[in-house]
Amino acid sequence: MGHAKLHGMGIALITPFKADKSIDFKALATLIDYQIMNGADYLVVLGTTAETPTLTTEERREVREFVANRVNGRVPLVLGLGGNSTTAVVDELKNTDLSSFCAILSVTPYYNKPSQEGLFQHYKMISEASPRPIILYNVPGRTGVNMTAETTLRIASTCENVIAIKEASGNMSQMDEIIKRKPSDFMVISGDDGVTFPLITLGAVGVISVIGNAFPNEFSRMVRLALEGRYDQALQIHHRFTELFNLLFVDGNPAGVKCVLNAMGFIENELRLPLVPTRITTNDKIRRVLDSFK
Repeated sequence: MGHAKLHGMGIALITPFKADKSIDFKALATLIDYQIMNGADYLVVLGTTAETPTLTTEERREVREFVANRVNGRVPLVLGLGGNSTTAVVDELKNTDLSSFCAILSVTPYYNKPSQEGLFQHYKMISEASPRPIILYNVPGRTGVNMTAETTLRIASTCENVIAIKEASGNMSQMDEIIKRKPSDFMVISGDDGVTFPLITLGAVGVISVIGNAFPNEFSRMVRLALEGRYDQALQIHHRFTELFNLLFVDGNPAGVKCVLNAMGFIENELRLPLVPTRITTNDKIRRVLDSFK
């Protein structure tokens, strides 16, 4: 797989729901087309932003197949596939139809807080089992464990089909250390919209974005400008979004971006428990920011 496929702006797709909490496939189709027509370089299916833990096994299969059919080869697809049982992840890798996907995004095991050695062994085992290249995903704010730069670099140099990391640690010096010492073909991808611009200036290849669900045109332009070294123009777009970056996550993800997409007329403002929509105060602030964009 050409690694350049994963340069630029990937979008962590949401899962739209109807009022009865069933999946709104019509809205999902509209969103997919909107994103592809407005600059998405690739889509990430069934990540955290998709509320994947609340989907049944059958629903996950339906979403995988629906997205693959709707995209129909227009952009590359990455599949979120991870967990906190290594053998369960290996089994899922072996029993999932991955033919439509160019790579797997696999989060560090959450809740059980493995050691750095445990993280290394986890990824070593799933890399040996995976028929597709793997993108590591480090998001300690959600998982309870931070994968250090040293462990990431150890995996990158040991496991041939681990091609990238989505880094959402929020620790710029850790991310910079990975970029500085990584193998030349290993990619660092921002996992946080708000630090995408500075991270690209350090050598990241792009972002897996939440805000891209709603603003694919503007955010992909910012990413492209930054990758081309046109930092002044990229910075202007980055600063335009800074207030929204914060608002999107104040009540959790994807509550913020679903609020935005609802205000834009794309989806019902529905989430599945334990997630709930944004508070009225956040909703009002988001709508004020959106009005200022017009």
